[in-house]
This record gives sequence, C-alpha cells and structure tokens, in this order.
Amino acid sequence: MNSPLPALFLRDLAVARRIGGSTTMGVVFFLVMVTIVPFAIGPDPNLLARIGPAILWIAALLASLLCLDRLFQADMEDGSLDLFPLAATPLELVVLVKCAAHWVTTGLPLTLAAPALGLMLQQDETALAAVTATLLAGTPALTLIGAIGAAATVTLRRGGLLMALLALPLMIPVLIFGVSAAGAASGGTVPFAAPFAILCAITLASLALCPFAAAAALRHLGE
Repeated sequence: MNSPLPALFLRDLAVARRIGGSTTMGVVFFLVMVTIVPFAIGPDPNLLARIGPAILWIAALLASLLCLDRLFQADMEDGSLDLFPLAATPLELVVLVKCAAHWVTTGLPLTLAAPALGLMLQQDETALAAVTATLLAGTPALTLIGAIGAAATVTLRRGGLLMALLALPLMIPVLIFGVSAAGAASGGTVPFAAPFAILCAITLASLALCPFAAAAALRHLGE
C-alpha cells in the first residue's frame, strides 16, 4: 500500500502556494530587515561586516516565524486535524512531513536568499558561505521547534503572538550557535567547526524530539 506521506507533502506545498504566499512574504521580510539595519546603525562597512551574520540570522529567525502559526491552520479549518490521530500513519510522521513542507517553502528560500542579501552587509565570500551553511543547518530546527508552538495554539484565534512567545525562547540556542559559527568563519575567536557541530546537533535533537512534542500537543487538543 502506498504511503500517504508523499501526498501530504505535495498537498502542503500546494496549499502554501495557493493561500499562504509564505515564500514571498518570508523573503520580502528578510529583505526589509536587512535593508533597514544599515540606515539604523550607519553605513560603516567594518561594523556591518562584523555584525552582518547576526543581522542575517535574526532576520531569518523572525521571517521564519511569520507563517509558522499557519502550519496546522488549514488542517484545522477543513477537519483534517481531527482525522490525523485516527489514521494508520503515526501522527509524529505527519508532523514531520508538514514541517518538511513548511521548511521547503520558507526556510530554504531564506537560505538561498542569504548570500545575495549578505552582500548588502559587506560580507566576503567566506562569511557568505558560512552564513549559508549555518542557515541550511539551523533553519530546520527553527521550523521543528516552531511546530510545537503552532500545535499548542492552533485552536486559538490570533494565536500567532502566543506561538511566538512559546517558540522564541526555545529558538535562542539555535540563534546563538548559528551566529557563533558564522562569525567564527570570518575571523572569530573560536574555530568554525565547534559551534557548527553544536548547531547540527541541535537540529538533529529537534528532529528527534519536536515531532513527538507537537504530536502530543495535537492529541491533547483533540481530547
């Protein structure tokens, strides 16, 4: 029997394109954040080069939060959310597939846009490669952690703010080690490999734990 998970993945991609506009919204927000920072702190190229990785990471984190509150919203509106726990497919795998679809439509475009936007912050080739690598390794963790908050607030009207309040504290370690790794590659005091390895470990831990936490929250809502 064919697995329903590929169909669910394609369905979420189609929903994101049809009603979400998450890719465009996230990249535009990313662009706006990166553009306004030089106006706020001044055009000093040395300062922009030094804090550029942090700016890119903070912008990516905030942009990824924009559409996380809608991760399970369409399923709640059409009744699918009540059927997922009754299906033969484990709910944890359903959550994982939905997170993968969300990352493809939000996290991946942000990662691909980072090198171009990094040029606006006086980042050299090494720094651009490091920021791109850290975003590629770290943005899946942002989506997986955000899924917990999205699952816990899916039944609330205007639950996006509460979702952000729940998810942001858990995302801080991802931000810390992502910025540390990106900064280390462009002349930091620590080697690139150490914070990057910790960042990858956080993502792997999120991959192992967050689907279970989000699935438990969804099951609790159905009780």
